[in-house]
Amino acid sequence: QVQLTESGGGSVRAGGSLRLSCAASGRTFSNIVMGWFRQAPGKEREFVAGISWSSGDTLFADSVKGRFSISRDNAKNTMLLQMNSLSPEDTAIYSCAARFGNFIATTRNLYAFWGQGTQVTVSS
Repeated sequence: QVQLTESGGGSVRAGGSLRLSCAASGRTFSNIVMGWFRQAPGKEREFVAGISWSSGDTLFADSVKGRFSISRDNAKNTMLLQMNSLSPEDTAIYSCAARFGNFIATTRNLYAFWGQGTQVTVSS
């Protein structure tokens, strides 16, 4: 099993930045993919970004390309999501997810492990 704990988030004005962290614990892993999903009120949960732990390959949703970056800290088993140039459309609950393997899936059903989520609110 893998336990995921998010931190960061909060409220920011449009154009601002936030950084989310996701700490993973439990089963020792190297062959794992971690990702971020978000769900805005009244909308489906959508893929934001993902990273392969072994290769460092990354994938981003078109809506965040050029504004968000994702990285990992192997020593701390922590994934970071740096969010820049935030807009009100980025307001959502952001959740960390993990799946075993090397494929960065964008479908939420392919992720077996989930964090509790953290709120990001961007005001205009």
